[in-house]
Amino acid sequence: MHFDGRVDDYESARPPYPHELWETLRGNGLLRPGLRALDLGAGTGLATGPLLDAGLHVTAVEPGERLAERLRMRYPAASVLVSRSEDLDLPDASFDLVVAATAVHWFDLDVVLPMVERALAPNGTFAAWRNVFGDPDVPTPFRDRVEAIVRRRAPQPDGRSEANQRHPDAESLDATIERLTRDGRFKVERATSYRWSIDLDAHRVELLFGTFSDWSADEAAQAGDAVRQLGGTVLEHYQSWLILLRPVRA
Repeated sequence: MHFDGRVDDYESARPPYPHELWETLRGNGLLRPGLRALDLGAGTGLATGPLLDAGLHVTAVEPGERLAERLRMRYPAASVLVSRSEDLDLPDASFDLVVAATAVHWFDLDVVLPMVERALAPNGTFAAWRNVFGDPDVPTPFRDRVEAIVRRRAPQPDGRSEANQRHPDAESLDATIERLTRDGRFKVERATSYRWSIDLDAHRVELLFGTFSDWSADEAAQAGDAVRQLGGTVLEHYQSWLILLRPVRA
């Protein structure tokens, strides 16, 4: 419930998904008006809003009560379910598109993947994507400061952070593809990566890092201070990836 306790920060600080990702969805016929979409782990609606804008009928699933209330307020056209994805009981073949936007790593896939398979209509698509905050191929002075903050954490028994113990390789496209296809229910139709950048000031960085589940408030403040020491604004280089999957059905 970390996110549910920081609704305002999450809504104001998390950047939107890149335009190119939405164009890929559009080019694959997944943003046609009238399609029925299920948005799992909807948060404050970073995927819900654009899906509605494209003319889809959206059911947004969010376990946090405060986040769900924000969804209802911001997107009254969406049907909002307060539930874990694992607890859903949905009619068979009820959605043309199921979306998991920066959410797959939280799911028990042994439960969620069979549910998604049942919920998808014939020729339906499961679309999973996420933003990755920090491009390892583009070093910057700010990213050096971020790594220094992480190195100062108390080490875990196996040397990994608590979040990475729960969700190893959560930011990896290849690892996520393996997790989504290993039981043979789904096959990948397309996997695409995007690189983009955004200017962030110290306040926005502090809010953004405060929404990360494995960052403390003190660490987020240190990240904000690093931006101030570097001139007040930093250019952050991010990545996003998108996986489009179809059920493997006899």
